[in-house]
Amino acid sequence: MSALTWLETADRTSPWPGATVVVAGLGTSGFAAADALCELGAHVVVVDEGTSDALADRAGLLEHLGAQVRLGPGASAALDDRADLVVVSPGWHPDAALLLAAGARGVPIWGDVELAWRLMFPDRVVPWLGVTGTNGKTTTTQMLASMLAAAGHRVATVGNIGRPVIEAINEGGYDVFAVELSSFQLHWSQTLRLRSAAVLNLHPDHLEWYARPGATEADLMRDYGADKAAIFRGVEAACVYNVAEPATRAMVEEADVTEGARAIGFTTGIPGVGMLGVVDDLLVDRAFIDQRASSALPLASLADVRPAAPHNVANALAAAALARSFGVPSGAVAEGLQRLVPGGHRIATVEVVDGVTYVDDSKATNPHAADASLRAFGTIVWVAGGQAKGTHFDDLVAAHASRLRGAVLFGTDRAELAGALARRAPGVPVVVLDGADRAVMGEAVRRAATLARPGDTVLLAPGCASLDMWSGYDARGDDFAAAVRALEPAGNPEGEAA
Repeated sequence: MSALTWLETADRTSPWPGATVVVAGLGTSGFAAADALCELGAHVVVVDEGTSDALADRAGLLEHLGAQVRLGPGASAALDDRADLVVVSPGWHPDAALLLAAGARGVPIWGDVELAWRLMFPDRVVPWLGVTGTNGKTTTTQMLASMLAAAGHRVATVGNIGRPVIEAINEGGYDVFAVELSSFQLHWSQTLRLRSAAVLNLHPDHLEWYARPGATEADLMRDYGADKAAIFRGVEAACVYNVAEPATRAMVEEADVTEGARAIGFTTGIPGVGMLGVVDDLLVDRAFIDQRASSALPLASLADVRPAAPHNVANALAAAALARSFGVPSGAVAEGLQRLVPGGHRIATVEVVDGVTYVDDSKATNPHAADASLRAFGTIVWVAGGQAKGTHFDDLVAAHASRLRGAVLFGTDRAELAGALARRAPGVPVVVLDGADRAVMGEAVRRAATLARPGDTVLLAPGCASLDMWSGYDARGDDFAAAVRALEPAGNPEGEAA
């Protein structure tokens, strides 16, 4: 067990030069954590099984700062005997040998977000507004940040969205952080106490990360949900939940919050008291108002939400609830939504070819996200597949079978999707592609074009992760868009008058 009892209450001013800290993973967050610890004088040991040029470059920088770096296969097989603390990057599975060894020896394990929270004290404290959920985290966090900026706050958009929190803390000068938090990050966080937090939804995803011998899918969902619910622990102002998903309300009811924290619901229907929702074509607030003065305060119009698909309206309402909990005025909600440029690969129309609309929603990396995407369109040729991450598709297919013109499937778990279509939509034409590299996307788009009719939508909503063939969902979406733009319109037959 680590002899450094001060780690239990550690902050920036603790005696870090007396600590040996093992940083597991040298991605963006691992590098930021190691860099910060080196600055504090800790003895830092970084391990990563990778050997890429990017990792080698980061390793060189850290070694210049005094860190010890081990890269390549076997680098993380054993825990350094001197380790007092392990800081783990998101995504490391709990049964990794290094982490099991730390647990057996009583060495504390923190995530990079936990480290950032600790090092914010006592002199760099900034309120955090946090967002988690299975789907919509990034969009909601971006909406929130835009609303905060419209209200005149200097805001950093950090966490799972790409920029490590600790970078923003060290940079300084911010009024508030809009923080996207994944279940992985929350799993390794023990002392977070956010100003306000939202859980957008809870559906099967990343269940392979929670897998353990003898565990049922219900067990894995319970573990996944518990990590999501941790965002509400100690919340000071508002716990924001999805009225349409009772599991998120249960998380609030069971949370150990700071006295005075409120439960705030959001709904795409007419809101009750203490909620945000939609009346006619307006997003309205019935939570952060004087109930004696008004029954509902208009915040924005549906036209301010782009795209205005139902799930994206829900994202906007969740963001507005967090912003309003921080005192953002109503006008800044609309202005923030109007200013926001939607992120790529999220229900993005690529082209209309021969009357068929091609839509890139590569960010739909699980069945729940694909469901939200499929609900936004009429008759669809569905392009899907990849890594299913332990999820299933029967309910999804059953919900949309009547609107599927056809389906084109690829990727590691294409058979899982094909089986669901055979069981739940046996009359839908299905093309299964066996290509094992990125070129499969070109074929998928060409085959989808042969199934589609004018007025249809060819929708890339894979329902699966992308790392079987791509570096990320963005690369997969880029390939889809390129393949669409390479299609040749049928045009007019030769000799026929225009």
